[in-house]
Amino acid sequence: MVVTGPGELRAVLAGRGRVGLVPTMGYLHEGHAALMRRAREVCDVLVVSVFVNPLQFGPAEDLASYPRDLERDLGVAGGAGADVLFTPDAGTMYPAGFDTRVVVSGVSEGLDGASRPGHFTGVATVVLKLLNLVRPDVAFFGEKDWQQLAVLRQMVRDLNVAVDVVGLPTVRAPSGLALSSRNSYLRSEQLERASVLSRALRAVQVRYAAGERSADRLRQAGLEVLQTEPEVTLDYLSVVGRDMQERAVMDNDVMNRVLIAARMFGVRLIDNMPLDPAHGHPGA
Repeated sequence: MVVTGPGELRAVLAGRGRVGLVPTMGYLHEGHAALMRRAREVCDVLVVSVFVNPLQFGPAEDLASYPRDLERDLGVAGGAGADVLFTPDAGTMYPAGFDTRVVVSGVSEGLDGASRPGHFTGVATVVLKLLNLVRPDVAFFGEKDWQQLAVLRQMVRDLNVAVDVVGLPTVRAPSGLALSSRNSYLRSEQLERASVLSRALRAVQVRYAAGERSADRLRQAGLEVLQTEPEVTLDYLSVVGRDMQERAVMDNDVMNRVLIAARMFGVRLIDNMPLDPAHGHPGA
């Protein structure tokens, strides 16, 4: 069922039991479907939102060209068990006179927060609105956007939002490339070459699992892999702790992570993997 307005959404969800929400910007792929299937296992009704949120795009970013295909989204969502596809337009989400923003400090300020000023304010604002509109018991997000997940968990804690935020591991192509709607910008040969990003992350994982704790030497392991691909224009390759902060020497915290953002063939791609002292090939 496709629902476009808040009133209709509330009517459809009234008395439906445990509600799950998968917020998306559409052009759904197997990564989104994995979130939906997990939500379907633990919820009585599943809402998938499709909204390309203008607040999280910078002035020189790809808002106008971001891939959109509602018929495709219906097929993917229906096949994964969604009950409701919520597809509000910008006027519904941001009506005339809208003048409120949600700013989550700390975890939002480095990495993508530094590279894309205002991005996480846009993300936090739209997600809080979706949580208020759907009122889910559980909301599901992919770990590929690790910093985003950290921002949203902080927001939910700080504002006492009554929802469980669940993050699920990144779904990858056979090459190792993290699935993303923006992958649609790349040709097949470019997609294969873009897997260098995941290989760089795995190199950091292996070095960490071998006992290396110097952040500089961990980064160097990844940089050596990236140097094999001339199309990589690196934004950042960072090793961070659970607070999303870089440090000179890492500890054994299970929340340590290595994150990357880079441009390849004109497309900005992000990825991350956990740093686990127990083994070097967990992926994510």
